[in-house]
Amino acid sequence: MTYCVGMMLDAGLVFMSDTRTNAGLDNISTFRKMQTWEAPGDCTIAMMTAGNLATTQAVVSLLNERTKAPEDRTPSILGVPSMFQAARMVADTLREVIARHDASGQEASSAFNATILLGGQVAGSAPRLFLIYPEGNFIEASRDTPFFQIGETKYGRPILVRAYDPAMSFEEAIKLLLVSFDSTVKANLSVGAPFDLQVYEADSFKLGYSRRIEADNAYFRTISDGWGEALKQALDSLPDYEM
Repeated sequence: MTYCVGMMLDAGLVFMSDTRTNAGLDNISTFRKMQTWEAPGDCTIAMMTAGNLATTQAVVSLLNERTKAPEDRTPSILGVPSMFQAARMVADTLREVIARHDASGQEASSAFNATILLGGQVAGSAPRLFLIYPEGNFIEASRDTPFFQIGETKYGRPILVRAYDPAMSFEEAIKLLLVSFDSTVKANLSVGAPFDLQVYEADSFKLGYSRRIEADNAYFRTISDGWGEALKQALDSLPDYEM
């Protein structure tokens, strides 16, 4: 399993993903699930993946390969005129990979399925964020749905729903995401550190702050311990049930 979150802010976009993959409790590995592309001054794109590892790596490899192919052969994700077209390209590539590996054709229930978060900005339009399904269709984030999650989403969602504010700073958003990831890690062994973080500032058209946060990172430990203590204090402050 995995856990990835893409979040829209007034200031731009924030992406965070875990790196754990497992095929049983005795076969746990670390793989990067975040991919970025950049054409400074023109477009910046980030993508996170969840699902079958062979499928997601094939999608990333194809997209990377096509950025190096001659323009008359295959369009590059760095050459799209809009983020909508980038989402279509990634969706088509995902559908292509799944269909190639699954003899029964494109099915959401396929063992080769994957889900993708894609966000970024192309010159001439605002930053955008998309959730791409294994069937190849996708939806876009909006003011009503300002963040997307993929993978093991249920444990980390409540804090995002309660505390998200589009006006928050990047620093506040990262703190919120780390609380969400900490809650997920504590509830599900199939999600784990290190976490990959990528920030994109709106209209900058270049990759912003990027970092891998290890399990023993001092700030992450402060957040984890502080959040646990704050929850205990909040519970203690509530009135006891009367029998």
